[in-house]
Amino acid sequence: MTSPATSSDREKVVSKLPGWLRQSLKIRAAQHGIEIQAAVEQGIRDWCSLASATANIDTSGADSFSTFLPPGQWDEFRQVTTDRRVSLIQGLAQSIQLWLDANPAPDVERPEITRRIVVCNQKGGVGKTAITAGLGEALAEDPNRLHAVQVAKALAKALRASETQSEDTLTGDPLDIENLPGLGLRVLLVDFDPQCHLTNQLGAEPLPMDGDSLTNHMAGTPKGDVRDLIVSVDDETFGGRLHLLPACNDAFLLDVRLSAVRAREAALERALAPLEGDYDVIVIDCPPSLGLSMDAAAYYGRRRDGERPGQSGALIVVQAEDSSADAYELLTSQIDDLRGDLQVDIDYLGIVVNLYDSRRGYIATSSLQGWVDIKDPRVVGLIGDLKEQKEAVRMKQPLLSYAPKSQQAIGMRALAREIA
Repeated sequence: MTSPATSSDREKVVSKLPGWLRQSLKIRAAQHGIEIQAAVEQGIRDWCSLASATANIDTSGADSFSTFLPPGQWDEFRQVTTDRRVSLIQGLAQSIQLWLDANPAPDVERPEITRRIVVCNQKGGVGKTAITAGLGEALAEDPNRLHAVQVAKALAKALRASETQSEDTLTGDPLDIENLPGLGLRVLLVDFDPQCHLTNQLGAEPLPMDGDSLTNHMAGTPKGDVRDLIVSVDDETFGGRLHLLPACNDAFLLDVRLSAVRAREAALERALAPLEGDYDVIVIDCPPSLGLSMDAAAYYGRRRDGERPGQSGALIVVQAEDSSADAYELLTSQIDDLRGDLQVDIDYLGIVVNLYDSRRGYIATSSLQGWVDIKDPRVVGLIGDLKEQKEAVRMKQPLLSYAPKSQQAIGMRALAREIA
């Protein structure tokens, strides 16, 4: 069946496909960054050029499927199916399977140097832990499934709306949501905070005080292999790609212990170096501190030889209120001092405005505009103060598996792609 085209030089065709094949087509086209109609067009062209039909496809349960093809292609296809004595549904299924076989899922692009993302702010309570977890989850999501992502123009729209103090900056427009394959990266989340918030949020147990810990490895007194401390965040959407290095309360003593360590700025790097070959990205959830531990974290995020600018560095989490601005100044001063003292490049990956709610009025909207006006670093994420994150924490589950279609989950995926 055909109908007049709704786009130039194409006509709408309607047939049937089994759901599993339609879903495979949708995912694979997204993975290759092409439109579904282009994939179907190529599949039909290749199938018609074969000397004979290919193996039969199970089309049981097929339901309606429509796309747009060049004028005349569907008529030619119908004639070929008649000549080969197969139904239109079977011929279309074979054509799409032929395209899938010729266009396998692309390999996940992995960085040559393990990326190190240091999530930080001297002020507590801004949601660094939630951003660390959500970012890591978004980076590790299944690349063979589609996930709702808020495209960049939606962030830009929300930031523009803040200039007019809109009450509707985070409701989102359906046209701003795109279904994209997961990034599929191997991610290690490091709970670098003695309060163990990240560990507890993801349902893991803090490391015992009398056992081994990241603190011991940084202080040069390890009790075992650092790999033995790592636990997997088990959820099918992450497919074994998301791991956690839990915290231990002994990290309260880290600054004291680091004061006796040579080249203490490199202590975190020495501790985590054995793990880097196993991961594409390591995300550090920093404590609200400006001490030696923060120096070590910032140094770990420095740009290494051969690493492109913006691959690793500091991701600063703030809220749209005045005290976050004071803390921001302290943190950036510390990082700038470290840059000068050690002659290293520490890149800012951007600012994430977290827990935003325009209904709080002028304080929130004007503060958001203040962050936008900084320009360098720029705002790379805007995450609303919504209930799903709090519920996920209460349930000790990852946000992106607990509420994968929530506005916060969609924003976390946008953040992951914004700094990728």
